Amino acid sequence: MFTPRINRCVSAKRILQRGFSATTAKRMTPQQMETIKLTIPALQQHGVAITTLFYKNMLRDNPQLRNMFNITHQITGEQPAALAHAVLAYAANIENPAVLLPVVSRIAHKHVSLGVTPEQYAVVGENLLGAIQQTLGTAATPAILDAWKAAYGQLAKIFIDFEGGLYENAQRTPGGWKGWRKFVLAATKQESDDIVSFHLSPVDGQALPAFKPGQFVSVRCYVPELKAYQPRQYSLSDIPNQTHFQISVKREPGSHVQPAGRVSNILHRGLAVGSEVEVSMPFGDFVLDTTATTPVVLVSGGVGQTPMMTMLKTAIAQPTKRKVVYVHAARNGRAHAMKGELGAVMAARSDIDRAIFYEETTDADRQGEDYDHVGRVDMVKIKDTVLLPEADYYICGPAPFIKAQCKALKDMGVADEKVHSELFGSPTE
Repeated sequence: MFTPRINRCVSAKRILQRGFSATTAKRMTPQQMETIKLTIPALQQHGVAITTLFYKNMLRDNPQLRNMFNITHQITGEQPAALAHAVLAYAANIENPAVLLPVVSRIAHKHVSLGVTPEQYAVVGENLLGAIQQTLGTAATPAILDAWKAAYGQLAKIFIDFEGGLYENAQRTPGGWKGWRKFVLAATKQESDDIVSFHLSPVDGQALPAFKPGQFVSVRCYVPELKAYQPRQYSLSDIPNQTHFQISVKREPGSHVQPAGRVSNILHRGLAVGSEVEVSMPFGDFVLDTTATTPVVLVSGGVGQTPMMTMLKTAIAQPTKRKVVYVHAARNGRAHAMKGELGAVMAARSDIDRAIFYEETTDADRQGEDYDHVGRVDMVKIKDTVLLPEADYYICGPAPFIKAQCKALKDMGVADEKVHSELFGSPTE
């Protein structure tokens, strides 16, 4: 399967036993890069098997890390698939990892919201290399393992340096902090049949930091049946204030193909006003560019609306009076969250254009007031509304929704750099 030159004086076992020092990783040699590229076919064939084994071994031997990983995504296979996708992308761009910096940024923001430390990269590296050897067997030659050790060290250093900067910025921010901070549930608001907004206030009563429109926080709850804490990222769904953060959470009831959302169900059904949870500092790079004066088009599907409401409220408050278009897709009026807030914004700024799509309607849904179009979002149908010179497009929702809207915009001639998206879920394709 592989044909790299091999240094047979170095055993695979020794390579595995060497340990990692990601903070002092050396630049990869051309030969190591070539070796990594030769492993791409194996990653395409065995990548998910490698990452599945990696998570299994690492969480078995380091049970404290269960508090940092989404166990549901382990069960469904989403997390191993996402990691396999990322490893393959890294291998394909091993000679120029700078092209992956947008992906690194997105992942790094999630890492710091979970409190990932430099020391944990060594644990990950050892288990990843072990999973490669265990899965590929004799095909994982010493040269291949040595190359992947160097490749991982290089990538880990990129993440550690990037995340170090994020941690420093967070602690320098007035009201900011590192790690977990205790918050109390101060109030709730039913936004739709399955979405509830939660007002979270800091237990210490100290000031809250400002955040960028579109950012998220991690919320950590103890899940008794797992005997572990489980963190989840939720977008901040209202503009900054001094008393509380607002997150708006969809309850995931589960189905025959998807397990119920453990944390969303705890928040909806098991968290009473006055209860405490742990919350991270706001992070995330899917944010509205508040320095721009060009038109902004906000496109969301379902609960992907949550960061858009913050972006919308921020955009209309800018002194430049930017042109704003708001596009949203909901199943019907019962599933359309924050309808009242959107109506209030529209009433305050009559120059905002909107296009609300309901996949189906009920007798209570009123066209022109609750919704504008029946069916799924159709960019061609609203081309005259959304196709604006120099506009920036922000899209948030599940993967199929984002993929469809990005393709539609591209087909209409919108440049890739003008389209910004945030996936609710794991990127696996």
